[in-house]
Amino acid sequence: MADRPLMPIATAVWLIDNTSLSFDQIADFCGLHPLQVKGIADGDVAAGVRGIDPITNHQLARDEIEKGEADEAYRLKISRPKTIVAEKPRKGPRYTPVSKRQNRPDAIAWMVRNHPEVSDAQIAKLLGTTKTTIQSVRDRTHWNSANLQPRDPVGLGLCSQIDLDGVVRKAAAKRAKLMKDEPQPDAGPSLEPVQDQTTDQDAEETREKKVDLDKVFADFTGGSDSDDD
Repeated sequence: MADRPLMPIATAVWLIDNTSLSFDQIADFCGLHPLQVKGIADGDVAAGVRGIDPITNHQLARDEIEKGEADEAYRLKISRPKTIVAEKPRKGPRYTPVSKRQNRPDAIAWMVRNHPEVSDAQIAKLLGTTKTTIQSVRDRTHWNSANLQPRDPVGLGLCSQIDLDGVVRKAAAKRAKLMKDEPQPDAGPSLEPVQDQTTDQDAEETREKKVDLDKVFADFTGGSDSDDD
């Protein structure tokens, strides 16, 4: 079976002393060879090893032992934990293999050039380097500054594309939030809309262009009377 008790030999010692399970059943459960289990029972192997109760350690249920004792062909199943505790996130800088450490300055130069929004602390965590090294690359005081070639850290195998995208996304969101919170400078008075810029002279010209219909028709009527006379 794939899963084994934490201390297989000590567990085998307890099962031999406290159950009537066969050597094959104990060997299968503990991941041992049947002859090794027989040697434990004979006192030739693991002499002086104190047995550990798998029931108390929640690795084996009592009814499993009873099933095994009733049927020699039955194979015991290890108990599954009721709750699975997530692995604690690793803190500290990322570990970088020795063979790839010489490429880190190139990756730092690439990050500084292409993603200025990413902080030195984020770069240090992403690439497994220090802020001092990042600063030396940034201000070109690094001992190998003349030979540095900015290269994508993903292509160098220093980080995954998912990790890089996550760092860039967080940095961009932080910058956008800071810019939003900063007070915006007063733009000053704005230009008035075109329709509001009509001058008094334009209004006067508009009034002069209006035609007095009564006057026009009055002149026309008067002209007709004089012709009839």
